[in-house]
Amino acid sequence: MANTDILKENSQAIQAHLGIMQSVIQRMAANSASCKTWCITLVSGILVILTDENKSQNAFIALVPIILFFSLDTYYLALERMFRQSYNNFIEKLHTGNIQINDLYVVTPTGSLKTTFATSIASFSVWPFYLTLVAVIIIVKKFIIE
Repeated sequence: MANTDILKENSQAIQAHLGIMQSVIQRMAANSASCKTWCITLVSGILVILTDENKSQNAFIALVPIILFFSLDTYYLALERMFRQSYNNFIEKLHTGNIQINDLYVVTPTGSLKTTFATSIASFSVWPFYLTLVAVIIIVKKFIIE
């Protein structure tokens, strides 16, 4: 098989590379969903224990997992965006005929993590979820525990 055959859209090498990139993107999305699941579990557990013990002064300790998982979730979202950009760049190179053999099986994120992390913090997929958990903590502290 000639090198020109390897670089065609329907070649096994191109399809395998795209599959690898898609699986990395899916893992980042799954990790983000796991962050949300674990955060709900920990915050709920902390609030249940505090309610049973009637310790309203400690209700804000439930903010710790929210802050940690918010940061981790934002990190995974930033990585997912960077890998999607890398995927899109590869597809663009493929369609314009600028793909090189060296582009295959190089799965690295594109862009700056600092910049992408900063823009991911403002994402709609992150803020409503974690703000809702903070609101739940405030409600539980004010109305249920006291």
